[in-house]
Amino acid sequence: MTTDTVTDVFQEHRPVLLGVAYRMLGRVADAEDVVQEAWLRWSAADRSEVREPRAYLVRVTTRLAIDRLRQVKARGETYVGPWLPEPYVTDFGDTVPDTAERAVLADTVSLAVLVVLESLSPLERAVFVLREAFGYPYADIAAMLERAEPAVRQLAGRARRHVEERRPRYEVDPAQRRDLTERFLAAAGDGDLEGLMSLLAPDVRLVGDSGGKSKAPVRVMESADKVGRFVLGVARKGAVPDVSFRYLELNGGPALLILSGDKPDSVVQLDVVDGLIQSVYIIRNPDKLGSLPV
Repeated sequence: MTTDTVTDVFQEHRPVLLGVAYRMLGRVADAEDVVQEAWLRWSAADRSEVREPRAYLVRVTTRLAIDRLRQVKARGETYVGPWLPEPYVTDFGDTVPDTAERAVLADTVSLAVLVVLESLSPLERAVFVLREAFGYPYADIAAMLERAEPAVRQLAGRARRHVEERRPRYEVDPAQRRDLTERFLAAAGDGDLEGLMSLLAPDVRLVGDSGGKSKAPVRVMESADKVGRFVLGVARKGAVPDVSFRYLELNGGPALLILSGDKPDSVVQLDVVDGLIQSVYIIRNPDKLGSLPV
């Protein structure tokens, strides 16, 4: 391969590699670091022995992500308050033509699922991502991870059961979520508690992630009354100076980006069940907002 061809092949597969690494790590910066390391491995490899570049690159990326995930877990990082994944701009473009496949990819990158994946072992997480998100056969996953296929099937079954037991049964209709997000914002802005409460499920949960670096609830809030009054109180205080709003697709669904001037202040994303808001995610940790387009 020429230098240009080597680069072109890598760039062709880069979106998939970033998707694998992000689902493994839940952090955009870490995922980009892993993909950059995969590029260094690819550019230095003896490519005459590589029959399938995509499979080779996914294997290298997965192993690097497993190593990175083990390092993070070994450090035993303490985190102030609830943890949510770093928001990830999802635009599958022309790489995923099938609507059903788009739905699978969007679901496996959702905030709710990524939070559940945090509780898996690195190997379980790798198998789940490769199998459920990208549809790799067990034999291919076994070769990538250098494990026997029966062992990989066991890992996949254990991971799937764990996720299914804890995965909230959320609807993924983007139009409905966008509509409820707009109505949620309007009710909060108007100080309309009754209107806001009408949008919330009785057992709605609000999860705020600030990492101790900005103001957000340090515990998960539950019940429509508590969540509604909290949201309205924040809106009334005008906590964000020079505020403006943008809608983005993040983690497979519509989200609200709140700007203070020209800087991201927070991200709000909703999950919906039976036409009501079941979860409100608020990400305010500035370290997790720097990669978002403004």
